[in-house]
Order: sequence, then structure tokens, then C-alpha cells
Amino acid sequence: MNIKQKRIYDEILVTDGKRILLDRLWPRGIKKEVAQIDLWPKGLSPSNELRKWYHEAPEQRWDVFQQRYLEELAEQSQDLDELWNFMTREKTVTFLTASKNTMQNHLTVIVNLIKQREN
Repeated sequence: MNIKQKRIYDEILVTDGKRILLDRLWPRGIKKEVAQIDLWPKGLSPSNELRKWYHEAPEQRWDVFQQRYLEELAEQSQDLDELWNFMTREKTVTFLTASKNTMQNHLTVIVNLIKQREN
């Protein structure tokens, strides 16, 4: 399975495969009819408290954010199973977020978790 990550504001490509939005809130300025979202598991995005805490000092809080987010995901086993089942039927999926930080965000954490599950 090929897993991609990108901002929801980026161009929609045929090579995106199934598009999965992993943000709790709908991104500003994007119309739902245009976004071509195939799945939106809101429960798998970081809690509002964790998200706000992390954004106060992302450089200093990245390591702790990852641990706390994994703890939150551990409580969402049913949602994770549903995501996994959806993904296993697809060749390519693209995880989407509105986050400007493309290197250190929750998509990176969940992709690593899924890759561990693949092995």
C-alpha cells in the first residue's frame, strides 16, 4: 500500500488515490464538494487540547506531542481498525491536513503507526 501525505490546499491529483482527511475541523476556504474526500475519521485527529498545546511551541514539544497523540490513538482502536480496513482495499491513499508544517504533524505519527501495523 502506498501512503502519501499532503496539505488539503495542494492540487488534487489522480495519483492521490483515496483521499483521507485527518483533521478534526473542516479546513477553511475548502468547499466539501470540491475537496474529493473519501473518508473523514475525525476521531483519529489529535484532540483540540493536544493540538492547541502543540501549536504553542511545536519545535520544543514535538517529541512529547508524538507520545501523547499515540496515547490518544490507542483509545481509538475501533476507528483505527475502520481506517485500516478502508486502506487495505486501496493501492494508494493520501492523508490530508490543513497543517502548514508538513514535516512534523500528526500525519507523520499516524503514518508511522500504520506502517508498523503493515509489518
